[in-house]
Amino acid sequence: MKSAVPKSNFRRWEHKWGLLFIAPWLIGFVCLYLGPMIASFIFSFLNFNLIEPEKTRFVGAENWSRALMEDPLVLKSIAHILEYTIISLPVSFGFSLMTALLLNSRHLMGKKLFRALFYLPSMVPLVATVLIWQGIMNEQTGWYNLILQNMGMQGVRWLTSPKIIYISYTFIGLWGCGNTILIFLAGLQGVPKALYEAAIIDGANSFQRMWTVTLPMVTPVLFYNLLMGVINLMQFFLTPMVINNGSGFPDGMTNFPMVYFYRQAFSYFNMGYGAVIAWIIFFIGMLFTVVLFGTSNKWVFYAGGDKN
Repeated sequence: MKSAVPKSNFRRWEHKWGLLFIAPWLIGFVCLYLGPMIASFIFSFLNFNLIEPEKTRFVGAENWSRALMEDPLVLKSIAHILEYTIISLPVSFGFSLMTALLLNSRHLMGKKLFRALFYLPSMVPLVATVLIWQGIMNEQTGWYNLILQNMGMQGVRWLTSPKIIYISYTFIGLWGCGNTILIFLAGLQGVPKALYEAAIIDGANSFQRMWTVTLPMVTPVLFYNLLMGVINLMQFFLTPMVINNGSGFPDGMTNFPMVYFYRQAFSYFNMGYGAVIAWIIFFIGMLFTVVLFGTSNKWVFYAGGDKN
């Protein structure tokens, strides 16, 4: 066999500088992500309580068995987040796409102003946003119900009715869609104008141009936003925590997996069992990610015209 050709001094120099440049990211990843993940996986096999760490003991798969086989609240929390995802994701996704289409229209006056206005809410801290909407949707003094009452209609229990709580959360989520709108807008502006001109020559109307040109050309952006939307919803936490204090009210509808994890780990200080719930959330998100990547070659198209 021929001996391997030694790398040149330039290649070695290039590799050293490359490692140097990515070193901050590698250190951050190991310390802030990989390390805590390994620690939480170890905790999932321990009876670890923050109040009494000296009583920590190895329990094997007891925490996993309890979460998957004995605790009905785990499965209920997963069912709740899936139900909320079915309601929230299409609404926020459609709203963001349609808004981006409007902001990309050449007939819209003051486009720069509207783009800034739609993006600004996403810069407001989420806790402040939730508190503002909590006041707007207040059953007694909220603006929504005051408007309905002035119109002779009965007020709505926006944040206390199990039938409407997910719709209320969806409204709150629309307020922060600026990032998604911006990404959609960037994708729309990357569609070659020559394709629209060719479609017009072929006699395609506005709807046909959107269906046959716009949507296929922005499917990579659609895929990215869909993936990030699912992952973010699996980690949905701050809104129910601020509004309902993580209590699951009303009727346990807001007892999402991240809320249940927080209660177990930081309210009851049962870190071992909380770690199991965190890993269940991770596996669910990973499952959705694998499914989306597995099906992307059937509907995601890139600039070359080939499927992924």
